[in-house]
Amino acid sequence: MVDLTFLLWGWRRCTYIGSDDSAKWPAATADEFEPVLRICRIIFAVSDGGYQLNPDWVIKRVTYKQTQGRAPPYLVYVDHNHGEIVLAIQGLNLLKESDYKLLLDNRLGMQMFDGGYVHHGLLKSAVWMLNKESEDLKRLWVENGSCYKMVFAGHSLGSGVASLLAVIAVNHRKRLGGIPRSDIQCYALAPARCMSLNLAVKYADVIFSVVLQDDFLPRTATPLEDIFKSIFCLPCLTFLACLRDTFIPEGQKLRDPRRLYAPGRLYHIVERKFCRCGRFPPEVRTAVPVDGRFEHIILSCNATSDHGIIWIEREAEKALEILRERDSYETTTTAPKVQRLERLQTIEKEHKQALKRANSLGIPNALNSPDEEPSLGLNEGSSSGSKEEEFSSIKNDMANFQEQSGNSSKCKSKATNGKTNWNKLVKKLLTRTESGKLQLKTDVREMDRRTLG
Repeated sequence: MVDLTFLLWGWRRCTYIGSDDSAKWPAATADEFEPVLRICRIIFAVSDGGYQLNPDWVIKRVTYKQTQGRAPPYLVYVDHNHGEIVLAIQGLNLLKESDYKLLLDNRLGMQMFDGGYVHHGLLKSAVWMLNKESEDLKRLWVENGSCYKMVFAGHSLGSGVASLLAVIAVNHRKRLGGIPRSDIQCYALAPARCMSLNLAVKYADVIFSVVLQDDFLPRTATPLEDIFKSIFCLPCLTFLACLRDTFIPEGQKLRDPRRLYAPGRLYHIVERKFCRCGRFPPEVRTAVPVDGRFEHIILSCNATSDHGIIWIEREAEKALEILRERDSYETTTTAPKVQRLERLQTIEKEHKQALKRANSLGIPNALNSPDEEPSLGLNEGSSSGSKEEEFSSIKNDMANFQEQSGNSSKCKSKATNGKTNWNKLVKKLLTRTESGKLQLKTDVREMDRRTLG
């Protein structure tokens, strides 16, 4: 009986594909999906990915040297053709230690913000970026008639920073000249799980996450810091996480307020089918799900390649062409303006239904409307404070973060050949035997025994 149960579980897991997550979602329209391709190419241009932007519209480029490890590289770009001020943030660079430090600066339930939980390191990076760029963004918005949209965008690691930057901007619009909430948008490509479920649903009218088929990152509930500690054995980690999550009830996952999710409204690009070879014409599905929000890990050989921005850009371009052809056919019976108005009303209705659904499922700290104020302050157990007090508290954390960064950089300058602290730690704790294997030093083991005793 046990063998049969495991065989059944194995069959269901192996036959579960990425498209099953959004099987019941409605299709997106060309108008709502059109910005994704443009934003994707702007993010690509941060690292000179081959897409040339109008140099007169590039306000600034900020590199790793200028951020000093506090944030990934980014650029500020004014798209006059579409009336947008875009702050685009680069994704994770596997060769940069500072990117890992951002990801590792977190623990489960470590940071509360706006009545929910968020990733601590990504929030500090977002606060630093807003402090640095808020005056320039405010000036650009006012100079362009106070009518341009403010768009924050990012890929992978950058998507988490951009999402939390958008959340902060919505709650502190005066820092950006009093911009309306409806003019603030965020596009998170291959999004990181960076906020609790109540916040992910609350900001679904601001944040739009784009997931390509089997992408592992939006589905992996394992904390980001654990994922990238095991980046070189990711298939093993994915399988173990899949096995573990199988035995956790869905209700228990939803009721855990510390569990982080992919933010906002989700757009799922689907271009592969079960037991079919090759890629099919992609389709885009969209929804604001509450339960079943990419909770199933996909055992797929494409789980990591679908995370790449180059594949997201290619499939988004194909999908947009198909959506335009479909919409052009439908306009023969319905006027385009009527279609857009109806779709906007549907999107607003879906968001309200998602908020109600979150309340009905007993999601901790779920709200009835996006404008409703949360009942929790920054720290659990503290009395609720104003948003400015909450923001200033994070700024104090940022001051400590900068001081620690300065001290670590001084220590690093004294190190020989620029070796990282990880190498020093390994040398202190481990020794290599004659056979070449690493083992714990004897003095460390003796100290361990004394501690345990």
